Amino acid sequence: MSTKGLIWLFIFAMIIGGTAAGIYYSQTSASSTSSSAMDGMNMEDTSADEHLNHDSSNTSASENDTMSEETPEPSPSPEADITTSQEVSSNSNDTLNGASPSNELINLQPKPGQPVKGFTLTAMESNLQITEGVTLPVWTYNGTVPGQEIRVTQGDFVQVTLKNDLKVPVTIHWHGYPVSSETDGVPGVSQDAVLPGETFTYSFSVDVAGTYWYHSHQESSEQVDKGLYGALIVEPKDTARPDKDYTLLLDEWINPEDASNAQETTGMSGMEGMAGMADTTSMSDEEMMSSMYSLYTVNGKSGAMITPLEAKVGDTVRLRLINAGYRSHAIHIPGEFKVVSTDGQDIEKPTTLQNQLVTVAPGERYDIEFKVSSPEDFTIDAHDDNKYNDQLVIPFKVAGSNGKVKAVQHSDLTGFDLFSYGKPATKAGAAAAETYALEYTAVLNSKMNGDQLVYTINDKVFSDLPALQVKTGDNVKITFINEGEVDHPMHVHGHFFQVLEKNGVKVNSTLMKDTVLVKPGEKIVITFKADNPGSWMIHCHELHHAAAGMAQQLIYSDFVSSYTPDPSKADNKPE
Repeated sequence: MSTKGLIWLFIFAMIIGGTAAGIYYSQTSASSTSSSAMDGMNMEDTSADEHLNHDSSNTSASENDTMSEETPEPSPSPEADITTSQEVSSNSNDTLNGASPSNELINLQPKPGQPVKGFTLTAMESNLQITEGVTLPVWTYNGTVPGQEIRVTQGDFVQVTLKNDLKVPVTIHWHGYPVSSETDGVPGVSQDAVLPGETFTYSFSVDVAGTYWYHSHQESSEQVDKGLYGALIVEPKDTARPDKDYTLLLDEWINPEDASNAQETTGMSGMEGMAGMADTTSMSDEEMMSSMYSLYTVNGKSGAMITPLEAKVGDTVRLRLINAGYRSHAIHIPGEFKVVSTDGQDIEKPTTLQNQLVTVAPGERYDIEFKVSSPEDFTIDAHDDNKYNDQLVIPFKVAGSNGKVKAVQHSDLTGFDLFSYGKPATKAGAAAAETYALEYTAVLNSKMNGDQLVYTINDKVFSDLPALQVKTGDNVKITFINEGEVDHPMHVHGHFFQVLEKNGVKVNSTLMKDTVLVKPGEKIVITFKADNPGSWMIHCHELHHAAAGMAQQLIYSDFVSSYTPDPSKADNKPE
């Protein structure tokens, strides 16, 4: 088999079998990962060059993929349970994950008089009809994909209890939200994975408004792919609401017919068929991946099954675009609009745009606002190099249109330049620093490691990379250089960062983000203040790349965690 065939064989095995974590994990438990990391964090003089052990077991979850004979019906998405601070306080020390004393409810308490919102998310198997004739077995939170939207108000205290009814361990990571380290949901780093039949409660104050999302961080390249994700929306407390507010989670799915077509083409089944197809067609790995992920969805539905959006003339509409998949999507909004937020952070002084595409990379969020000005229906769609954009068309129904459809400009569309949008850049915080306690260059690439394709930072995979070390108050500068052939959306846990430069040119906008797309050949410089003590991850949010090694830990030397990894837990796989 050719090298290209071997590469694709591996990628397909990673996606379907859930075995990708074995690339950068050795056979030992991930519990030793955080134990070593915590030791490093508690030592004032620990060098940043010291290698930490980030190992985990290399077991496959494929044996657990079989659906039960009776698939539970999707549960409704209830309103938040409103509780009092006294009720929360009385339960704060209950052990919710009985097999592991470290998986207790983190002892965070609401302030006196603070509103408390409670939710329960049950990880469970279900079936999802994506489009006519295509129903897939999925893993869900509360029986639906996406999972229940958690919509709260700035200033609330939130408690989310995760119940695991799956046959595999799971967690919840609050993507982009600056929770405490021990609520971050990374197994082996901030908690033990929640085993089948167990529960775990996450508690945090929502003091920062914006659009965020949640997903499992346990073998996430498999578990997010199977549907374990949902939206976290924090509405501002003292700001007027739009007339219509829609959350749109974008994703891509593998069509089972593709595997069948590969078998027909090559005479081989499953992974061998896909590898053989790569050989016979000379397709690149990126081309093969884009061909396999041939079902594009909005809120779990594709094509004609996408739920139309509705408004009336004069309404202000807010669209919250969240990319839960692995491909970037360039979204076209007809007429005039503004991009008012990125990654949950408001953009100061946004200007009016028209005939421009807003590209949402994996892990990113963009909030768009516009006013409905005409009594005609229209569509929101995608315009880029993706192969199946005809499925990503969102109908917009305007009251009183009587079926009339607005003629929409689809040619001469240009890309929206986030880095020159909004208020001009100002020197404040870490961006104004003359020196940095940590300056780090991360060269992003890939290579073959034997017969395995790995994605690397500075030519190393996660298990071989030293943790980046900071202390509270440090100014940090990280330079991402993409020397590979595919996109890498880089995500920093627990922090918002400012983008300083792109390809040597200073960014002319005051942007705060938690995920930034680094395309092949690009160099992007970010900075942030180390203001959230803990143990964190930096990784590519094309989650197959993270699973294949493109991840690194960021730890505070002055942080002492209350989480103690269970050395018997071989289930922690923090990809």
